[in-house]
Amino acid sequence: MLFSLGSWQLYRLKWKLDLISQIEESLKNSSIELSNIDKKNYLRIKTSGKIDFEKQIYLYNLNENGKPGFEVINPILINNDNYLINRGWIPFDKKDQSEINSINEKDIIGTLKIQSKANFFKPKNDIEKNYWFTLDRKDIFKYTGKEFSKYIIYLNGDYSQPKPKVITAKISNNHKKYAITWFSMAISILLIYLYFRKKNY
Repeated sequence: MLFSLGSWQLYRLKWKLDLISQIEESLKNSSIELSNIDKKNYLRIKTSGKIDFEKQIYLYNLNENGKPGFEVINPILINNDNYLINRGWIPFDKKDQSEINSINEKDIIGTLKIQSKANFFKPKNDIEKNYWFTLDRKDIFKYTGKEFSKYIIYLNGDYSQPKPKVITAKISNNHKKYAITWFSMAISILLIYLYFRKKNY
């Protein structure tokens, strides 16, 4: 069983390395017009659309320095398709301030990313106070009355408020360590078994 678990981690390691390679290659490419492509994860795009600032979502999160605040999420209509656009991070005191809503809607550069599954251990969203912990699809529908693409657009560009989130290929990859752990345990148990078997004979 332990050898099987180790082998599974090696399989996952290869899958993760291939994924990281695909992400790195995708992020190197020039931005492509959103309406002319087959959508995929981590694809760099350019587009234009109508951003809904009335239904702006404030998603609790930490910035790159570990400071708590909000990621600003907006519905955006692009060629009759509804997307969510993550415009970046702001400190708490910038919530609902008009100064954070300056963006060129005709020239949007971003990165597509499939929405990750919600963490069940996070608190429930407070829709009335517009204080969110997850982008729960049911809550978003209650708040906006709309269904959205599974891809979220992460805004790129030289903005300071909100400050766009940098999308990289730096994702968790501990499968090699896990594989070594499982194989080490398997070898240890095998050696113990052989020792006692020899001792008893």
